[in-house]
Amino acid sequence: MIRILLADDDVDLCEMLAEYLTAEGFSITFVHDGETALRRAREDVFDLVVLDVMMPRKGGFDVLRELRTDSLTPVLMLTARGEDVDSIVGLELGADDYLAKPCNPRVLTARIRAVLRRVKQRPDEDINETPQVLVQADLTLHMGARRVTCIERDIALTSTEFSVLQVLLLEAGHIVSKQTLSEQALGRRMTRFDRSLDMHVSNLRHKLGALADGDERIKTIRGVGYQYVIK
Repeated sequence: MIRILLADDDVDLCEMLAEYLTAEGFSITFVHDGETALRRAREDVFDLVVLDVMMPRKGGFDVLRELRTDSLTPVLMLTARGEDVDSIVGLELGADDYLAKPCNPRVLTARIRAVLRRVKQRPDEDINETPQVLVQADLTLHMGARRVTCIERDIALTSTEFSVLQVLLLEAGHIVSKQTLSEQALGRRMTRFDRSLDMHVSNLRHKLGALADGDERIKTIRGVGYQYVIK
C-alpha cells in the first residue's frame, strides 16, 4: 500500500483529506507541525509527503529545505490560494508539485497519482521502442534506475526534474512545447500563470550546469517551449 505523510496544522482538513485518501487506497499518516513532519519523514518510509507551507514549530519551506539535504522523497506542497510566491519558492527548494488551499480532495488525489507515476517506471511502457539509456555528450540518463550522471558525477534530481529532463532528452535538438512537456512530464495540462515547468527547468539548469563550451543545455524558445541543445 502506498504510504503518504500528510503535514498540516488544520486538524479538520487533515481528517477530511485522510478519510478521502484512505478510501482511494492510500495509507495516511498525518501530523500537525513541521518538526514532527521532518522527524517522521526521516524516520519512516513514505512514498510521498504532502506538506503545508504554514505550520507551527517549523514552516513547510524549512522542512522541505532540510529534507532535501538527504532525501528525494516526492513532496507536494499545499500553498495559500493566490500566493504564487509560495509556489515558486517551494519548487525552487525541490518540491515536485504544489496545490493551492483549500483544495478539492479529488484534485489532490490526481496530483498525488501523477507524482507517483513519475517516480515509478511503468512496466507497460514502450520498452522495445524507447532506449533505456539516453546519452547526450557528457550527460547520461538511465531510465530504469532513474539515475542521471553529468561530467562523470551523479546528479540528484527530484522525480519531476527527472521526468522533465527525460522528455527533453528524448526530443533532444527539437523544441518541446510547454503544454506537451507538462502533459508528458507532469501528467497534467498547464493552467494559466502556471510556473511549475519554468521552475523545474531552472532547477535542472542549476544542477546540470552549462555545456562544455559554456552554452546553456536547455534553451528557452520564447512563447513556445524548451529545447535540449545538441552540439
